[in-house]
Amino acid sequence: MNKLRERWNIKSNFQFFIILLVFAITGSTSALIAKPLLTLLGITKGTVGLWFYYPLYLIIILPIYKILLLVIGTLAGQRLFFWNFIKRMLSRMGLGFFI
Repeated sequence: MNKLRERWNIKSNFQFFIILLVFAITGSTSALIAKPLLTLLGITKGTVGLWFYYPLYLIIILPIYKILLLVIGTLAGQRLFFWNFIKRMLSRMGLGFFI
């Protein structure tokens, strides 16, 4: 835990708790939003098959996750941390040109 706090440059245990809470909320929320979005687009397990549905589901989750991470992180008062986190994540994925 201390290594992670040093790596992320976190000053207090409370800030660390808030950041972990934001990650938990964002992950769950992005998964909950992706399913109705796919259904709204007419894509279900029965219409396209499992081999196409789940990769598409994961592809849809990624941008939703990043947007929610910034929004919920801002609401939690940790905008700068999550903005830097998203920039690093996109650059490591080879998508740094979006920023």
